[in-house]
Amino acid sequence: MKLDIDALYASDLGWSHLEALTDIGGRLPGSSAERRAADATADALETAGARNVRFEEYDITGWERGHNEVTAPAVGETVHGIALPRSPSTEATGPLVDLSYGLPDDFADRDVTGRTVMVAAGVPDGADRYVHRTEKYQRAVENGAAGFIFRSTLDGDLPMTGSLGTEDDPLGEIPAVAVSKESGLRLARRFEGDRIEVSVTATIEPTTSRNVHADIGPDTDGQVLVTSHVDAHDLGTGAVDNGTGTAGVVEVVNALTDSESALDTRVHAVVFGSEEINLVGSDYGARQLDTDRVKAIVNLDGIAQSREFEAYTHGFAALRALVDDVADRYAQPIAVSDRTVPFSDHWPFVKRGVPTCFATSASDAALRGWGHTHGDTLDKVDRRDFREQSILLAAVVGGLASRDVTTTHESESAMAARLEAEGQAAGLRAMGWWPYDDV
Repeated sequence: MKLDIDALYASDLGWSHLEALTDIGGRLPGSSAERRAADATADALETAGARNVRFEEYDITGWERGHNEVTAPAVGETVHGIALPRSPSTEATGPLVDLSYGLPDDFADRDVTGRTVMVAAGVPDGADRYVHRTEKYQRAVENGAAGFIFRSTLDGDLPMTGSLGTEDDPLGEIPAVAVSKESGLRLARRFEGDRIEVSVTATIEPTTSRNVHADIGPDTDGQVLVTSHVDAHDLGTGAVDNGTGTAGVVEVVNALTDSESALDTRVHAVVFGSEEINLVGSDYGARQLDTDRVKAIVNLDGIAQSREFEAYTHGFAALRALVDDVADRYAQPIAVSDRTVPFSDHWPFVKRGVPTCFATSASDAALRGWGHTHGDTLDKVDRRDFREQSILLAAVVGGLASRDVTTTHESESAMAARLEAEGQAAGLRAMGWWPYDDV
């Protein structure tokens, strides 16, 4: 479809919404801030011209941090720590063991029973696969650790947060605290083998979260989903993760309403809540939809933190061809990968075999860039990058809504085989995220 590029370059609707979200600040799942952000997103989608804007509410286990620290009792020294969301509100003491990156072999080589385990975020160069924070925590629990310390790999005294728990067990079993790279290295140098206390206080109570839905285009049974998540960790202001994605959904909707008559398939925008607690919002949303009628999903998470635009098309050839065509048409590079990514709101759909494109951007900073840290603020986003990537995304979503592009779902057994072949199954099983026990 043909987009009105002049209008898109002149539009400030998406960027204004990004500013509004970051002005709200951290938006923990179930919090009043997340609710205000969902309300503001619904208003922005209506302004963009979407119809049938509505909320979908569901129950969650709410979690709000209190006082958290890491202490070496023998010398009375305390290190500032940030509790990992959904850590239990408790404390534990045990000899410190530094397991470097906390790879499976690191746990196999050391006895961590009754110990305070510290692991670094990410994986070393040359690792055969990515090992997620949740997998490291679950291995610590299963091997009898008393407490868990998650060390950032970012310079600048920036602890890196992230949630724990699983769908069946929303809270973790042992207290978990994040520390900065500098604090973690100091702990390892001074207190390896000494007793370290991890203390977490948190308010944990039932609450609700919401997804925001809206539609444009013809009222067809089939639909193309364009999605993001509106919640954010409370350390920064949630600009990159994921204010950019939600603002991008608003801008894509705004772009496509100008050419709505050219759409052959309904475009269904969904802005999920509660992504940061193991994708609770999108998992709930996927269960409410007839995913057999979803032609494709394009999920936006962490776009515009750099000019290095990336699209993961999960082995779906039609999506890869479309993204490559858009990149060629607009003479803008998009790095495309077929590898499966389980760690954002597209996962509840791709695991069911729905054709999936995950749009994000690379960062010079380690791992997820500034996301999950105090550094996730509006100044990390370049307005030019946001504008250009929103235009490319509008072209991808509009292309998927055309009858000229056809997609084919995969079976769950095929998706399971793909994850096995990619070497990701062991990690997903360790995290409690493997969905294919009956396949």
